[in-house]
Amino acid sequence: MTVAYPVVVEREEDGRYSVYVPDLPGCASMGDTYEDALANIREAVTCHLEGLRADGLPVPPPRAHFTMVDVEAA
Repeated sequence: MTVAYPVVVEREEDGRYSVYVPDLPGCASMGDTYEDALANIREAVTCHLEGLRADGLPVPPPRAHFTMVDVEAA
């Protein structure tokens, strides 16, 4: 079964990318490129979920939703 978790990707000052999963506290990763960051967070989510299952803990369903809002720049 495939589950899609929303992730937040942020570009760091050094040009690398950090990424985290709001629905899975503590699940985060980084990458030198955007694509690397996404590949790394896929692996991190897989490991995180395996760890939860191994500990007998529930796997939280995806709940976060992201959208963009337009605002006037000052």
